[in-house]
Formats: sequence, C-alpha cells, structure tokens
Amino acid sequence: MLLILFAGCLLVACGKEVAPGPQVVAHRGYWKTEGSAQNSIASLLKAGEIGVYGSEFDVNLTADDELVVNHDFTYKGLVIRKSTLAELRNDTLRLANGELIPTLDEYLEASLQYPEMKLVFELKSKGDPEYEATAIRKSIEAIKRHGVQKRVEFISFSLSACREFARQMPRNRVEYLGGEMAPDELKKLDISGIDYHHSVFLSRPEWVVEAHNKGMVVNAWTVDEDKDIERMLLLGVDQITTNNPERVMELAEEFEVRDIPSSEL
Repeated sequence: MLLILFAGCLLVACGKEVAPGPQVVAHRGYWKTEGSAQNSIASLLKAGEIGVYGSEFDVNLTADDELVVNHDFTYKGLVIRKSTLAELRNDTLRLANGELIPTLDEYLEASLQYPEMKLVFELKSKGDPEYEATAIRKSIEAIKRHGVQKRVEFISFSLSACREFARQMPRNRVEYLGGEMAPDELKKLDISGIDYHHSVFLSRPEWVVEAHNKGMVVNAWTVDEDKDIERMLLLGVDQITTNNPERVMELAEEFEVRDIPSSEL
C-alpha cells in the first residue's frame, strides 16, 4: 500500500513506524451522550467510563476569586469575572443536564473516581497579568489539595500562562493552543507541547516532525469528522481532542495506512 506523500515524509523523518493510534482527549468531557453536558461533572465521569486518555475542561475565575469550570467568559448571561460564585450557582442557572456550574474543587474531587485518566486543564485568560497570577496560584493550590498533580496537563491560548505553569509545575506537560508559533520557539520557552487546531497541521505538517524531533507532544483539536480524524492519524499526532471520543477510538483502532488521493486532504 502507498502512503500519501506528506504522511510518508513525516513517518520517514520521524524514524517511526505507523503508531496504532493517538491518545484520545474528550473535549469538555464526554458530553455528546445521554445525561451529560459540556464541562459538567457528568461529562467528566462519562469520559472516564469509556476509557479515554484524558478529559479536557476549561477554568475561569470569578469576581470573588473562586474557580469554576466553564468554557466561555460568560455563563447564562453573566460575566464570570464580574460575578460571584453564589450568583453563578443560583438555583435557576443550570447546565443542560441540570447540574450547577461546577467549581474546580468539585471537578477535581469527582475525577478521583478515574485515577488513570489525565486532566487536561485549560485556563481561560485574556492576558490580564493580575487575573492570571491569581488564577494560576489558586489552580495549583486546588490541584495539590486534591492530590492530582501527576495527572494534570495544562493548556492555554495565553502564552504567558503557559510559561508560568511551566515554571511553577516543571514536571507537568504544558501545551500552547495559539497555533502561530513553531515548535522550536516554544521549546526555548520550556513549553513541552503544541496543541493546535487540526487545520494548522494540514498547512504546516512539518511542525509535527519538528515537535517530535524535539521531544514535544503534538495534540490536534477539535477533530470530529471522519475525514479529519484520518488526516490526523496519517500525520502521526500524539493526541486527538474531540467531541466524538468513541468514534476516534474506533477509527484509531481500525486505522491502516492506505492510499488516499491528495485531493481529499
């Protein structure tokens, strides 16, 4: 069977045979299933039930400096940074599955039910130094309080937040989400991985090789469609973050390198 040209170049350059499949990260937990919702406790536990490598979640800081798990900077019309925890956890404001917005403490405590699953921690930040300093300090305190230091991998669109996590938690994996920086640039900043939208790797496939050559981890997000999943399998990324974790696990298990017309890439 023939490798498509760019995938073949990558595999040769990496000096690797085709891997059986990447590690699967459930995006905002496994929420596309009954009784779940994005960034809910249920989505975390359901990710653990299907045996994914990790569950990704998003962390915001409230007006009274409490940490909550939510993707956007707003929740049910409230700006999180301008709202107290009590306001955000008003009984009338619930997730799609009926849960209250989780605190980070609640989320980490629930994660103890699946101690082998990694916790892919995304700090939401707009680059405010004071906000980041408080959020990072309190996040690390919570992580240590629950004894999950060895399970946490940090990601962020904020380069400064990534650098600070890498400085304070040097044994933990830290991956940058921005998509515009080459692996060599990040490696010089002690950042251990690139976690870019899958389209970035299609336009810059050499970055997968460069990252691997420097001992860095490569994660692609958010990969949901079969065609995109296959593309990332061919590129040999280490991790795939997806809203459809069971499908990625299925395709990764079945995956066999084959001839795919370049027009489909």
